[in-house]
Amino acid sequence: MGTTVVCWNIAKRHNAWRELAQMDADVALLQEAGNYPPDVASKVDTGPREHWDSHYWNSEWYGDRFRWLLERWPKVVKLSDRVEVEWFKQVSPISMTAEDEIAVSGIGTIAAARVIPRDAAPFIAVSMYARWMSPHPSTKSRWRVGYPDGSAHRIISDLSAFIGGTDPSTHRILAAGDLNMAFSGKDDDPFVLRERTVTDRMDVLGLEMLYAEGRKADPTPDDLPADTRNVPTYHTTSQTPATATSQLDWVFASQGFHNGITVRALNEVEEWGPSDHCRLLIEFAGD
Repeated sequence: MGTTVVCWNIAKRHNAWRELAQMDADVALLQEAGNYPPDVASKVDTGPREHWDSHYWNSEWYGDRFRWLLERWPKVVKLSDRVEVEWFKQVSPISMTAEDEIAVSGIGTIAAARVIPRDAAPFIAVSMYARWMSPHPSTKSRWRVGYPDGSAHRIISDLSAFIGGTDPSTHRILAAGDLNMAFSGKDDDPFVLRERTVTDRMDVLGLEMLYAEGRKADPTPDDLPADTRNVPTYHTTSQTPATATSQLDWVFASQGFHNGITVRALNEVEEWGPSDHCRLLIEFAGD
């Protein structure tokens, strides 16, 4: 029997937690997750707060600027008794960590755990959220939202700690989440070139990008090539699941380990769910 993982940006929606609890999956890699509603408390296990809350390792430097650092987080969530989960506590970006720690360099960008299936070898599971980073005021930039690749590169640096050799077969890593990037745009777009530095780094580290099966946008968006493999996983406030055009959610796995993994975007209108992102269903064949 294989393992089922759900990757989902739930946009802090309580109904998303309820839907997740009914899926009969084993693990969820969530982004923008707040607290779960009390009625699903017996069905989900988010582990110790230290595994996702950056307040634990930050000083209080932000106190005179912000009420809190963040109020929605990436999380690794246990959903069934078919797996055991050992969560890694977040610590500041030190060079040497303890067995149960992960050094993190971004706020609200990553959560990690060791997942131990009942009938298969353990693997490292990483929930990724490439937060938008605003340009420095000195740039006088008009990009108010900013760019996500800065956060993505921090994430890659942090998960690199779980790679102890150049041979991808020496590690079993699943990293998935909302990276706020399309990865399949046209070559004349400078933002596309920046995004490709992210997939290039993943590839060098032996992490394969897994394309999801699912409904494609029709017609193909103007900013994507005609042969794109992208499938929509996100809709804006002016769109609906039926008119969604952007894939922002992605799955990477160690090369070799990835061969037994399939990914499907639950992006049909009737299965989309209560968030502006749809779910990615990640299924492992038994070892």
